Amino acid sequence: MRTIQFREAICEAMSEEMRRDESIYLMGEEVAEYNGAYKASKGMLAEFGEKRVIDTPIAELGFSGIAVGSAMNGNRPIVEYMTFNFCLVGIDQIINNAAKMRQMTGGQFNVPIVFRGPTASAGQLGATHSQALENWFANTPGLKVIVPSTPYDAKGLLKSAIRDNDPVIFMESEQMYGDKGEVPDGEYTIPIGVADVKREGKDVTIVSFGKIIKEAFIAADELEKEGISCEIIDLRTVRPMDKDAILKSVKKTNRLVILEEAWPVASISSEITYIVQEQAFDFLDAPIQRITTADTPAPYSPVLLKEWLPNAGDVVKAVKKVLYK
Repeated sequence: MRTIQFREAICEAMSEEMRRDESIYLMGEEVAEYNGAYKASKGMLAEFGEKRVIDTPIAELGFSGIAVGSAMNGNRPIVEYMTFNFCLVGIDQIINNAAKMRQMTGGQFNVPIVFRGPTASAGQLGATHSQALENWFANTPGLKVIVPSTPYDAKGLLKSAIRDNDPVIFMESEQMYGDKGEVPDGEYTIPIGVADVKREGKDVTIVSFGKIIKEAFIAADELEKEGISCEIIDLRTVRPMDKDAILKSVKKTNRLVILEEAWPVASISSEITYIVQEQAFDFLDAPIQRITTADTPAPYSPVLLKEWLPNAGDVVKAVKKVLYK
């Protein structure tokens, strides 16, 4: 297989789907002339033209609403936010229109639309540019929420998201656009709502998603030196969530650690904890441990930011805690 960057996988997924279906178009700030703020749409303006790769004003509420109306009229827009922090300006269109239109019209209108862009922290960008909002959108019936962690998953899941007839929130990371990974030459898709066991293990289950899962792999390598075997599950999709994959692993390892780059209250890890205690309580040999960011806005200081973010050391401590070591 080829080795390509995360941004190239995103670009390939959009381009391949736009060649397949003329009703698909891309819109957002700097997606056209500048080739995307993160170069995830490089070359697409030259191939598809200005009617299908559209630079927008800095007006997220406006172009989000245009996209919803366009989707209701038979198109399949892809909306890129320069960062999902900026989507909060247009969140009314996502939550109150895109997510609810199918039910409110009795199924007369589908809203086949993908809202995509970077999520979570990306270094010293300050509190208003460093938020992980997956749990906000996962709380909303009518939306599907995808957070890939590899170029392979990103391409396969984005193609599935673009083909889906419901609105999909597709969340990436600024710090992963340069990541490289193997991606097949041929056509492939990955079904939405299916987790992936990225590493087999027998002593403890670690569930994570997005770029923070890298810390789980670092921790697992360290723990393996001490004879501790970690199973790592990449959710990939947080709504719908692959509950069966989590429960199957917990029933094997009897211990669970959840790693998430988000605030602790009402997080995805909170939901997973509830599911496991309800459906696999008798299989647990220790209380579930979750690892999140600190319950504060993201600091700008590099020293404080390092403390705020979860890291491999936190994972090692949590694993040893559930193993009573």
